[in-house]
Amino acid sequence: MEAQSAVLIGTWTLVLLIAVALAFDFMNGFHDGANSIATIVATGAMTPKMAVLFAASLNFLAIWVFQLKVAATVGKGVIDPSFVDHYVIFGCLSGALFWNIVTWYYGIPSSSSHALIGGLVGATIAKIGGGDAIVWGSLWQLKGLITVLCFIILSPLLGFLIGGTLQVLTAWIFRNQTPHKVGRWFLRAQIVSAGIYSLAHGGNDAQKTIGIIWLLLITAGAGAVPLIGHEVTKDVSTLPMWIIYACYGAIAWGTYLGGWRIVKTMGSKITKLTPVSGSNAALGGGITLGLATMAGIPVSTTHTITGSIFGVGSTRGKYAVRWGLAGRIVMAWVLTIPASGLVAGIFWWIGTKTF
Repeated sequence: MEAQSAVLIGTWTLVLLIAVALAFDFMNGFHDGANSIATIVATGAMTPKMAVLFAASLNFLAIWVFQLKVAATVGKGVIDPSFVDHYVIFGCLSGALFWNIVTWYYGIPSSSSHALIGGLVGATIAKIGGGDAIVWGSLWQLKGLITVLCFIILSPLLGFLIGGTLQVLTAWIFRNQTPHKVGRWFLRAQIVSAGIYSLAHGGNDAQKTIGIIWLLLITAGAGAVPLIGHEVTKDVSTLPMWIIYACYGAIAWGTYLGGWRIVKTMGSKITKLTPVSGSNAALGGGITLGLATMAGIPVSTTHTITGSIFGVGSTRGKYAVRWGLAGRIVMAWVLTIPASGLVAGIFWWIGTKTF
């Protein structure tokens, strides 16, 4: 099927869709901010108020740490931009927002990232009636939808392995120290590891919204000229800084307001966290997420930290982790892309009938 040409849109429609994208970005921080602070709140390393301020600040500081590789992947590495129009973007963002709100309400740590990818794929399929627009790519190339789907499994697995390995190494290194002394040291170290995770969280997740806005501007064509300038359609690095600042600011603000329902699930329901295990869980998730961000892979921050928490908990034996809860969490992960894609297709249809 030949690519369908983009429909030029007016400035106000463009502004509205950018506002919806920033609303998703805010909800992403609100939904996934719990991942950054759950461990340090659960162990008492920080008060909840200080923890959210700390995590939000590092979410924003990531703007100066990571290149826009994830944004480029989302903008051009999942769907061929020539098939996308503003109705697809509207459906994509609406589907992702819907799934985020549902899972936040029920306290399920699902993936905002995969909700966004699912929404983009679902709305595009609804438009063209098939998958011809999907950029499949390959895992070996670290690009395309195949890579995103593979990392649904690989990112929590890597988090599990790194978190568990760090926990075992810590036990061996400090084997001659008293638990009280080690716990006191790691109460401080945990703040550093949570900071690393928060930095990587901001770098990976804010860029997904940047990628969607970039894709929107590509499809807008000449319609984007009065607002931001035509150069933006050539390369993600030409995006005006106000868009980048707005995306990082929105996710940081969402993190600051926090998703307390999910904090409870992540911080206490999966396994009992101590300063040592909490520190290793956050560091394991942060390492996994940071490596993915540098490689330009849009992974789930929720998956990485959840896998890492399971990893540190499993070192204490199979009964130290609530594996039944793990099953329900994994089910939410499996449903995220098709559910958000289905809703996105519905909203794409609504959008075509509305504006």
